Amino acid sequence: MIVLGIDTSCDDTSAGIVADGIKTLANVIHSQVAVHHPHGGVVPELASREHVRNIVPVVDEALKHAGLGMTDLDGIAVTVGPGLVGALLVGLYHAKGLSYVLGKPLIAVNHLEAHILSIFLESEHPPFPFVALTVSGGHTSLYYVEDFGRYTLLGQTLDDAAGEAFDKVAKISGMGYPGGVAIEKASRNGRHDGVKFPRAYMSKTSLDFSFSGLKTAVSLFLKKWRDDPVLSAEISLNDIVASFQEAVVDVLVAKVMVAAKRMGVASVVLAGGVACNNHLRKNLVEAAGIDGMRVYYPRPAYCTDNGAMIALTGYHRFVRDGATHMAVDVRARYPIQDLMLE
Repeated sequence: MIVLGIDTSCDDTSAGIVADGIKTLANVIHSQVAVHHPHGGVVPELASREHVRNIVPVVDEALKHAGLGMTDLDGIAVTVGPGLVGALLVGLYHAKGLSYVLGKPLIAVNHLEAHILSIFLESEHPPFPFVALTVSGGHTSLYYVEDFGRYTLLGQTLDDAAGEAFDKVAKISGMGYPGGVAIEKASRNGRHDGVKFPRAYMSKTSLDFSFSGLKTAVSLFLKKWRDDPVLSAEISLNDIVASFQEAVVDVLVAKVMVAAKRMGVASVVLAGGVACNNHLRKNLVEAAGIDGMRVYYPRPAYCTDNGAMIALTGYHRFVRDGATHMAVDVRARYPIQDLMLE
């Protein structure tokens, strides 16, 4: 079964084609970073307009890369949430149009499920069950994954997502957008213990996350740092963002390891845009190795929002539940718990 996957959940217009839920035939991503960079973050209205402009050429390019025509497709998968409503609508209505004209099944996909399953785009992937951390600009969540379509939420952010915290700290420190890339690059030349920023572990048993306090602590320290010549001479901006990154990574790694031990799994999956962060990958691999666990993470192209993971997830959703009714609508919020009730 050849499935086209479309994702317009945020600021990337993407289309991927996957055969039988195994082989990626194409994965085309059109980034909007240049559009949103001057604003220091994603502007929803601009994102929607860019999706309208790019959706047709991106899908056409994916088909060209795969060496296929529209009639070769067996299904059309599309993200219906969570995400920006205006952006999601562009992808959904394009997918509905293709489904109607071609007479191919429409398959609605949960973006969070797609991030969890993105590891199956790689030839090496973990056996079930495993613990998955999805960490991005909009989400930071821990799941126990028993099988395709069987997920248990273990913990989630109570305020800012980790990626959102990266973007906000990058903005207030003058490093621009996207924040995660800028901070990781600057951190390579900074001291990770330069500033003692707080770690919000909540309670000993909690698997939830909170990064708003850390973000506030960085903001207050930056204000003090800019007003104090002596402090500015002792600590560099690179030291500050490196210490911030260390605080985020420490919490993420600690929570993942608690979850993995609690659930008795031998494998951990790291997914989502922040999974591209090499410092996070390195620290998680080291921590897991101590307990004999293995860490899996997709290549960067499969960590960020992409159509291939939508196509793969659509394939498994179709095998499990069949086609989606054409009346389906987008959902700004689409917790994976809701997916389990459908």
